[in-house]
Amino acid sequence: MSEKQIVLIAGDGIGEEITNSARTVVDAAFAKAGVNAKWIEKKAGGAAIDAFGEPLPQDTIDACQEADAVLLGAVGGPKWDDVDPSIRPEKAILGLRKALGLFCNLRPVKIYPALREFSPLKPELVEDVDFVIVRELTGGIYFGEREEAQGEGPNEFAWDKETYARYEVERIMDVAVETARKRSGKVVSVDKANVLASSRLWRKIAKEKAEANPDISMDYYYVDNTAMQLVTNPGQFDVLVTTNLFGDILSDEGAVISGSLGLLPSASIGTGTSLYEPIHGSAPDIAGQGIANPLGTILSAAMMCRYSLDLPAVADSIEQAVTAVLDAGYRTGDMYREGFTKVNTQGMTDAVIAHLG
Repeated sequence: MSEKQIVLIAGDGIGEEITNSARTVVDAAFAKAGVNAKWIEKKAGGAAIDAFGEPLPQDTIDACQEADAVLLGAVGGPKWDDVDPSIRPEKAILGLRKALGLFCNLRPVKIYPALREFSPLKPELVEDVDFVIVRELTGGIYFGEREEAQGEGPNEFAWDKETYARYEVERIMDVAVETARKRSGKVVSVDKANVLASSRLWRKIAKEKAEANPDISMDYYYVDNTAMQLVTNPGQFDVLVTTNLFGDILSDEGAVISGSLGLLPSASIGTGTSLYEPIHGSAPDIAGQGIANPLGTILSAAMMCRYSLDLPAVADSIEQAVTAVLDAGYRTGDMYREGFTKVNTQGMTDAVIAHLG
């Protein structure tokens, strides 16, 4: 029996509940596939601040660097709003990205047929929505030089600098191309090349990658047009690749299209161990009540099986089980409507396990 070493970081709020759910599903799927999971529990975020006085202990970093994959719940919450900015819970995410070389975020957006009614868009617009946003994660304006507000009165000012190096654009384009090659072979590169110099470099390199990969179809959209297209014709997209800032905005728009943040997984990949987490937050208002939707974390675990653990059949089985559970009418409170079967976190977990294989 093969063994996979996985660091489990529950984090804060509902993190413990949803990661326990995903762990249970993974163990059940692994048992069917003859694979053993070695789970290593570590702390990060607010829980680490409470325990160690810092959001990301070196012990957690070391364990993550040695593991096959990292599964994270969520970090943060109002409990830590007043801590020193240098040790805010969110620093754990930034620290892990840096320590693990996670330069790319993959965020799939898929509309499950059973949940089309939850999308704010008309049903006919979301019938064929199934795309992935490939977001550059460690460059651009978020990591550029900046100057905090200074001066007084009408002349008070602040600035942020957007910078991209060729290697940063090339490697994110390579991920987009390889992702598209495993899907429908279509990439849309998103920029603002009519205004920004950094975007003109971005588009130049995107065109070079298109020429080097003739089996992939590459289009080039401005970010404002992309935002419009996402709400008027989202089914046209297969893979979207874009900068850190634009990806942050567009991925949240894509999440809203799905109708439920509780369903969407994500993967952060790069030069080291990859990290998987749902896109929703720690939801401290419902923490400890056992009612959180675990499907985003379960689907993140499926991505982990596909991209890091080389277990595509296990990933398929988990994803198919989630689809079957939704088709069967099981709903946690965030997705519940009259006529369906309302379940809590444990009930949804049990239903997914029952539909595995």
